[in-house]
Parts: sequence; C-alpha cells; structure tokens
Amino acid sequence: MSYPFKIAWRYFFSKSKQTVINRINAFAFFMVVVATASLFVVLSAFAGLKDFGLSFTNTFDADYKILPERGTYFTANKQLFSELEKLPEVLAAAPEIEEKVFLSYKEKNQVAFLKAVSPEYTSVIPIDSLIALGDWLSFENSDVVVGFGIAGSMGLGVYDYTTFLNITVPKKKQQSLLNQNPFTSAPTMVSGLFQISEDLDKKYLFSNLHFGRTLLNLNPDEVTAVVLKTLPGISKQDLYNKTAPLFHDPIQLLSRAEQNAALYRMLNTEHLAIYFIFTLVMIIALFNVVGSLIMMILDKKQQLKILLTLGAEPKGIHQIFFFLGLIICGIGGAVGLTLGAVLVLIQGQFPFIYVPGTSLVYPVLFESKNIALVFGTLMLLGSLSTAWATKGLTKKMRAYTTS
Repeated sequence: MSYPFKIAWRYFFSKSKQTVINRINAFAFFMVVVATASLFVVLSAFAGLKDFGLSFTNTFDADYKILPERGTYFTANKQLFSELEKLPEVLAAAPEIEEKVFLSYKEKNQVAFLKAVSPEYTSVIPIDSLIALGDWLSFENSDVVVGFGIAGSMGLGVYDYTTFLNITVPKKKQQSLLNQNPFTSAPTMVSGLFQISEDLDKKYLFSNLHFGRTLLNLNPDEVTAVVLKTLPGISKQDLYNKTAPLFHDPIQLLSRAEQNAALYRMLNTEHLAIYFIFTLVMIIALFNVVGSLIMMILDKKQQLKILLTLGAEPKGIHQIFFFLGLIICGIGGAVGLTLGAVLVLIQGQFPFIYVPGTSLVYPVLFESKNIALVFGTLMLLGSLSTAWATKGLTKKMRAYTTS
C-alpha cells in the first residue's frame, strides 16, 4: 500500500486541533451519507411505484402479441394454434379480435374497444380473475363483460334483462352503395364487470369470439392478434424466428413493453428526471467535501512541509488529498447505502409510510442495480470534485521545495 493512501487513511480518522475544521469534516461526511441514502431511497420508491403501476397492465397484456405486418386482420386456424403450443417457449396461445365500437344504452352513448376472445384466452391473460361483480363470459350467449368505468358512465347493471346494451360498428363489406344502413348493431347483456385501472376500465369490454366475428362480418378464422404466454426470460428474436414460419402472412411480434410503448417511455423519462434531480442534490453535498479538503490542506500545511523535507514528492502530496476525498465519498456512500437499504427493507417488511389519505402501503422495491447506480454516481462525481479541490496542489508543493 503506497504512503499517500496510508496518510490519507490516517487523516480521515484523526482529528484536527481546530474544532471548526472537525465540524466541517463531520458535516461534509454527514451530507455525503444523507445524499447517498436519499438517492437510493427515492430510486427504490420510484421502482416500487413503477412495479405497482405496471402490475395492472401486466395482468391485462400478454407476454407477447402477434400482429399482421400489414392490415388489420389475418388468418389463424386451429392447426396454427396447435403448432404454436408445441413450441417449448410457448405455454399457451389464444386468438383475439379488437375493434373500436359504439355503445348505446338507454339514452347514453360511448365509444369503446371490443375484445372478442375464446375460452383459451384466460390461460394467457387471467382476466376472469379480475371480475369484481358478476361472472366471466359464458361463451354460449351474446353476453359481454365491461369495465367499471364504462358501467359507471352509462349506468349499466349486471344481468339486466329489461334493457340491452347495443354495440354498433360500421359495415366493412358493403354490398351496394345504395345501402341505407351502413352500420351493424347487436344487442348484448352485461354478465360481469372487471376492475383493473381507471384507463382500462373505461376503455374495454369483452365478448366471445363468435359474437365478435358475427358483428364485424369476419371469416371464421380471421383475427386481429394472437396472444402468447411464454416462459420467462426468452429471447424475442428466437421466438420470432420460430413463430414467423408458421404464418402465411408476414407478422410482427410485440413484447409487453412494446405493447405499452408510450407508458414505458413515460416511466423511463420520469425515472431519468428523478435521477438527475437527486444527482444535483448529491453534487451540492459534494461541495461540502470540496470545502473540507481545502480546509484540511490549509490545516496540514506544516505537516506537508515536513513530508517534503523527508523526501515526499509533490505528486505524492496531491495523491494524499485525492485519496482522502475518495475515502470520504466511499465510506460515506457505504454508510448512506446501508442506511437507505435498511429503510427500504423495513418499509417492505414492516410498512410505516402509507399513501396520503389511504390505507395503501407506499410501495418500494429493493434492486441491486440501484445500489450500483448510486455508488457509481457518487464515486464519479466524488472523483471529479476531489480532483477540482486538489487542482494546482502539486505546483504549490513544488514551490515549497524550491523556496
């Protein structure tokens, strides 16, 4: 171990004769601890909120979705699904038809998206477990399951036999330009209400596949998408290479993140903004380290002259205080990360912070990558601030040796 590091290590633990300098050093160390712990806690809290928010879409979106590369519909017959489920990466596959529809009930109207699905759909997406009132689709009648948002805005009830919900779509295959009715309409009965999130609850309703094809006047094997449940951690490219040859038409394969590209882009932007904001807090805290190093250099001035007399090089003197700054950042960061990790783990196991106005526990998520990110950021900024604080020290030491 070189003598600059040994002396820096000793300076870190030793006290100065000046009480003010001791307080400045203690405050600088304290600020590094607080800034590091704060950044880690905030990143863990955001990760928890992100995981909590995505849990709603994860229960609504498939692991992967196959769409036609061109157009809206493509053919997917029983043989195709049999071949898909033979793939070792695919646990389950199901067809899906999604189309924008116009809903009317009594004197209320609303635009929504209809998802027509088969009985196998729940083996891919467990939407039936999210039914809050009523029952899942019977697949025998023209019943539908709607979100709580749609039901609330239109005043829909479950198993209301007095008034039916009408679903209307434009006719896609007009036989004559003289057709006076360009729309197709079908009455349905609400058998259940699902509840996921505000956005999804007011946007979607479900019906059986036969009802959707009849309403849209589609061929028996036409679908808009094929949803897949797959093994975790599989490669998208490998899955595409195995599924694409099974289709007659070109396809595109979308992961769960790609299905919600706007949501993931927003979350990543927010994560980056929070990181930069609290990195700025860390930079401000490191100014205290800069001030502490400058005061230490002035306080140890006589000792530095003795070291130069004993044969120490000016570059070695510079390294002493550079290492001292890194030691302050390293040990302070370790203490701060330990404190932050303890707080996050306590909140996860024994919650003490709740969402204001509710009984919901504030979500946090302990991630090792946040530890690496916070510590790496601290050491990078600490190295730069320490280098700036000790800038020109080598020249000053050389001036002492020549004077």
